[in-house]
Amino acid sequence: MATNEKRDIPGTYLFDSTMAKKGYGLNKMCFSFNNQEARDEFNADPDAYCDKFNLTEAQKKAIKEKDIIAMLREGGSIYYLAKYAGLLKLNMQDIGALQTGMSVEEFKDMLVKNGRGEV
Repeated sequence: MATNEKRDIPGTYLFDSTMAKKGYGLNKMCFSFNNQEARDEFNADPDAYCDKFNLTEAQKKAIKEKDIIAMLREGGSIYYLAKYAGLLKLNMQDIGALQTGMSVEEFKDMLVKNGRGEV
């Protein structure tokens, strides 16, 4: 495969330079959740907090609906979205299950069966 070809892998969204530009505000906002003050400000008024980072309407909708997959489609990097997912009390296995369409238990079983060890 040539280096400039994109592979279609079901349940994944390639995070390239185009997606990085698209998701800049979303990722910057999610990174801010490293600070308790930012989490508190977001929880007090999510809409105003999204506006502070110039999120697009599609990104705001994904935040409002707590739709991690839509956030990935809107340029979210899983590394930054994990900060937002923490506010929702989700972990990486929860997100993996969402991406694959499996239940969390099915996803964990798949990881163990594929040699990913105990989860």
